[in-house]
Amino acid sequence: MARDYAAHPFNEVRRRDRMVEDEAWIVALLHRAPMGALATLYDGQPFINSNLFVYDEIAHVIYMHTARVGRTRANVEQAERVCFSVSEMGRLLPADTAKEFSVEYAGVVVFGQATVVSDPDEAYHALQILLDKYFPHLTPEQDYRATTAEELAQTSVYRIEIEQWSGKRKEVAADFPGAFFYGSPG
Repeated sequence: MARDYAAHPFNEVRRRDRMVEDEAWIVALLHRAPMGALATLYDGQPFINSNLFVYDEIAHVIYMHTARVGRTRANVEQAERVCFSVSEMGRLLPADTAKEFSVEYAGVVVFGQATVVSDPDEAYHALQILLDKYFPHLTPEQDYRATTAEELAQTSVYRIEIEQWSGKRKEVAADFPGAFFYGSPG
């Protein structure tokens, strides 16, 4: 009998053996993931955009930005419900049968509401912690000019209020026969 997934929480992981409940692990992956995928909806049509992002642990939100106008902003203004995902790929795992081939992975899925940040102080903060994540070795007003009011006026900054999240991971033994990383010979 088919399982009624609509009756289960959004963040429930089907494979309990791969579910990660350790919030420190989830937070660590959100901090180290270089990109995320934002899923939005407009008039019944789903959209996915890959974005740079930063997880603000103190506020428990995700910040990202786009141009002032565009699909992401139109979608978020029409429907605030979003899903955001980050993942890492580990080794590829060959097997004796095609059905058993697999891959190691780690991922986090966030469910929540996205809004366009209207407070300039919060928007500056979000943009600065984005820069701090990707360019931690550079200092504003020393290595580069900080964001100006004119530049902020050309930017949409988004805050994703995290309501639920889930973590999932598959790892196998280090000596798994034939395991290799994508792009390198098996």
